[in-house]
Amino acid sequence: YVPPQIRKAQETLDDKKREELGRLKKMVNGLINRLSEPNLSSISGQMEELYMANSRKDMNDTLTDILMSACVTAAAMPARLLMEHVLLVSILHHNVGIEVGAHFLEAVVKKFDELCKSDAEGKECENLLALIAHLYNFHVVHCLLIFDILKKLVSTFTEKEIELILFLLKNVGFSLRKDDALALKELITEAQRKASTAEKKFQDQTRVRFMLETMLALRNNDMRKIPGYDPEPVERLRKLQRTLVHSSGSGKDTQLRVSLESLLSADRVGRWWIVGSSWSGAPMISDTNSKTQQKLHVGKVSSKIMELARKQRMNTDIRRSIFCVLMTSEDFMDAFEKLLK
Repeated sequence: YVPPQIRKAQETLDDKKREELGRLKKMVNGLINRLSEPNLSSISGQMEELYMANSRKDMNDTLTDILMSACVTAAAMPARLLMEHVLLVSILHHNVGIEVGAHFLEAVVKKFDELCKSDAEGKECENLLALIAHLYNFHVVHCLLIFDILKKLVSTFTEKEIELILFLLKNVGFSLRKDDALALKELITEAQRKASTAEKKFQDQTRVRFMLETMLALRNNDMRKIPGYDPEPVERLRKLQRTLVHSSGSGKDTQLRVSLESLLSADRVGRWWIVGSSWSGAPMISDTNSKTQQKLHVGKVSSKIMELARKQRMNTDIRRSIFCVLMTSEDFMDAFEKLLK
């Protein structure tokens, strides 16, 4: 039971909150509408100030909603416009905190997965895929996610998926080759196998042949064979990004090494890629697993060490194991090896 005076206070609080969020949305919308390459510096600065003045959650929700409604439309969006929007996210991701990029990435990937299953007619899937590709181009996400998406598209392998594979490879193919040539080679082999088994299924073979030719051009590092491939706009914006990111470590260390499966099951198993993200729900590991986990292998340690551990109040198996490892290791490398085990 909530007494009337407290209920009234809550209602006014909700109205106040709604008003604040409305005002915040207007401000962010105004900045996003004016976004272009020349004024990226001032707009990213103003966005950072908004992040300092408001709660991170409100800002992340507002920014993601506005960017999604601006970029995910039934018509194909201009590549330049998408790049500028994602570049803003990447600058905030590096300057404000990785939860900015993580929140946006999760929303985009979930929407993409949902639309892939629903057989939507418009160009929303391409727009979402372009957003993911540019998040990778501007070092927000690791190539692991891109390979996961490509594997998923290759496993389904219908006409729509072939278009999406071509679209993605044209945007980030050569970067993927640079980051993980072996994974790309495996993907190409799998695509060739799929194409040979699915030959009867497609009336129009030219798209499949074109996709395989594109993949071979990638493997041979032959940029001329890919029509419409122009790395110049991305390179120019990457240079701009380097000037706008404050921290020196704007490269690989802030990239989110997260798989497609982790993103799609985030509500169920928590967001391990965001430091300190709160999570409430079913336990991540089932009870049977947790019971076996408890019996940690300490190795043969003397009763003297165990007595010391008890005196130091090491009251769980994990604590006792770590204590024993630290006390009995010969040097730091030995300790590291044992802790890993």
